[in-house]
Amino acid sequence: MKKKTLSRLLVYLCLILGLLLILLPLYITVCTAFKRTSDSLRNYLSLPTDLYIDNFKYIVTKPDYWQAFGNTVLITAVVCLGDALLMPMLGYAVGRRMEESKGWFRFYFYLLLGIFIPFQVKMVPIVQMMSALRMLNPFGLSVLCIGSTTCEATFLYTGYLKGIPRELENAASIDGASTWTAYKSIIYPLMRPIIATSVIKDGLWTWNDFTLPLITLNRSPKYWTLVLYQYNFQTEAGVDYGLVFACLCLSMIPILVFYLCLQKQIISGLTAGAVKG
Repeated sequence: MKKKTLSRLLVYLCLILGLLLILLPLYITVCTAFKRTSDSLRNYLSLPTDLYIDNFKYIVTKPDYWQAFGNTVLITAVVCLGDALLMPMLGYAVGRRMEESKGWFRFYFYLLLGIFIPFQVKMVPIVQMMSALRMLNPFGLSVLCIGSTTCEATFLYTGYLKGIPRELENAASIDGASTWTAYKSIIYPLMRPIIATSVIKDGLWTWNDFTLPLITLNRSPKYWTLVLYQYNFQTEAGVDYGLVFACLCLSMIPILVFYLCLQKQIISGLTAGAVKG
């Protein structure tokens, strides 16, 4: 009995520590955004002495902030759309063919290798390739992000497809349906939970990603995303942390709403993939 109680206490302690690790940065971000610079320098953990909203007013009146916001929305939308349309087709082709062909089986493991390659190894070749193709712009970054999701998306979709019986496609083929018709009318609707999971995951990653925009879009301020705008943001007198954290709060709101509205899809997709895979 004592061992069971002790194990529960350890579990609760770990959960409390994890909760503090999550909430403390959020608390500092929100508090600093509503503080004057003098208050932040005095004690960055203290609550604001009053509701100071001039930091937010300054940010939303700057045209370059809305340009960065528009770039971020555009890139994220293109990546989510490409992920929802292209990745399921790739996963379907690999998942169904690798059971019949050694070539497709090798191709599947070739894609899986991309998950384990560190980004630092790919960083310089990516910049050289994108520069040679003249794609160091938001459109080029969108294509690059879609390509970067290929390996992990293939792994998720092929695992999920193992739980969808091939008899459904065989029955459709007997009725005269082509492979495309069977995929569009039968397989794609059944893949919606894992598609939603993949789209939400990649959407969150694209919105918050810093490294890829830094190496592809930092040449011109008109191409900046929100994370780059915040990274390069400063006043003439130096870094005003109240303004920086106010910008961070404004950037978090859309993606938090997006996640809260669709978090059930993430849970259902992951659990369905775990059971069927």
